[in-house]
Amino acid sequence: MDLENIKQTILDEISKTEKLIVDYKQATKPIAPDVAIGRISRMDAINNKSVALASLQQAENKLRNLQRVIEKAGSKDFGICLKCQKPIPLARILIRPESLYCVNCAS
Repeated sequence: MDLENIKQTILDEISKTEKLIVDYKQATKPIAPDVAIGRISRMDAINNKSVALASLQQAENKLRNLQRVIEKAGSKDFGICLKCQKPIPLARILIRPESLYCVNCAS
């Protein structure tokens, strides 16, 4: 696979992640106390908001990493593990384009 295809894969993932962030931000809006829902339903809504907030934080981290990776595309540092300085396998880059570390260093 050539560099242009890899870049396009990363750009597609950035686009998907940005859309997810918008959805998660909608799901994390405050729950108005005057909304007439039952006590259990309110607890469910608060719990769902917490889950959405955690997902939002993960998506924002992923987006930051994807942006770091796309900035390196084409440079000598592209696809190089930040810890051990060895090449990250192409399969890992294609599956998790936001990866900054090889499998060994990520665990």
